[in-house]
Amino acid sequence: MREQKFLRLSSPILIFLHFIIGQVFNTANVLNEIFLYNIIIFLVVLSIFRKSDSSNQVATICTSIAFGLWGIGSLISSISTFYTFSTYSVTISNTFYLLFYPFALIGLPRIAGNKKKLSFLEIMDASIIGLGLSALATAFLIKPVLPHFNGDALSTFFSICFPIADLLLIAVTSAAFLTQLRGARTLFLASGILIFALSDFLFLWQLVNGSYRFGSLVDNGWIIGFVLISESVSHTSEVITTQRNINPILLTISVFLSATLLALVALNPGYFPSFILIPTISTLLLAFFRMSIALREARSIGEERILARTDELTGLPNRRKLIGELELFAEKSGALLLLDLNGFKPINDSHGHEIGDIVLQQVAGRFSRALPSDALLARLGGDEFGVIIAGSYEHTMDVALALHATLSYPFLIEGATINLGVSIGHITNDGSQDLLRRADLAMYQAKREGIGVFAG
Repeated sequence: MREQKFLRLSSPILIFLHFIIGQVFNTANVLNEIFLYNIIIFLVVLSIFRKSDSSNQVATICTSIAFGLWGIGSLISSISTFYTFSTYSVTISNTFYLLFYPFALIGLPRIAGNKKKLSFLEIMDASIIGLGLSALATAFLIKPVLPHFNGDALSTFFSICFPIADLLLIAVTSAAFLTQLRGARTLFLASGILIFALSDFLFLWQLVNGSYRFGSLVDNGWIIGFVLISESVSHTSEVITTQRNINPILLTISVFLSATLLALVALNPGYFPSFILIPTISTLLLAFFRMSIALREARSIGEERILARTDELTGLPNRRKLIGELELFAEKSGALLLLDLNGFKPINDSHGHEIGDIVLQQVAGRFSRALPSDALLARLGGDEFGVIIAGSYEHTMDVALALHATLSYPFLIEGATINLGVSIGHITNDGSQDLLRRADLAMYQAKREGIGVFAG
């Protein structure tokens, strides 16, 4: 506990000390920029390891590796500022800085998501937003930057990649804590990522304008961001139990901007660099793929809802569907009919369930043909059916008698002659909530008295 407290307090103190020394001497020196600055990064990595959670090791390992790679890049950059040991030192340090992002993109969202595994669609949505913003940023940042690098493609590549990667990091991380997380962890993590990203943008702006000074406030911004991210691991989070998706407006804006940018490239060739097409087209392709998945899911949900209210054997609506329709039927004139087959159990016993299933299907067909188009026929289970029918008492009774008559002649199935009867309970709709119960009682009354239809 004391060690963790020491690590949490030492980094902010050293950052403050690094800033004061920089302001006092007003110039970069070896002690401050090589040793003190990079010790802070080492303490951040150590602090994350000490706070590691065995159930969230992927986040711990990936975040630590990310910070470690960035620290190596920082150390090489610091040493090369004071000592010339390689002509490729800038490229090497920038490469380590760039390697920070793949591991950060894996680790930070898992810290943000409080061990919640991000779904494929969440990652896709975040990627669409990130790529769309990256394409826009690339289009308007690269053009003014290119002249300042005198055609040095490698310097331009690194200087643009960092802020673009920051945008992607913000988007992917946002997919986690915007959907499920609140509390102190979110505050520290979001602040850390934002300060780190703003430092990259400020560095690029100063570099373009020739005002960047090694050891300035920008350098402190990066390590402040790291310390805040490290601090977030020490705090618990308030998890929202009802998951929320990324706002579709953000996706729409991202796709719209990408499509607009693509149109500008087509209308004015050469104005933007040609490689701007890569993130732009990637955004639109991902959006198209995402839309196809959404349409497939919507279709599946629709089919599942239909299946949930449909009897698998006969294809008729089931009990759930009939009960739902009864609630809408309360204020209409009409009747509820409950039908129970007579003599069906011996058919299953003597001919088998396969023949019994065929009989039920043919019964459903006969009932359907006898009903008006606005009536609802449902199989309630077993050999029981229900009918909701609108109209006057005389009309609904005529329909009930017609249904009874449909089973007055036998079924011929696989050479067997099968006779069935039906008992029907008829209840006029009076708006009460017990229609189904009363229809059930009327149906059993018809069965006991041996009459076809009993009106309750």
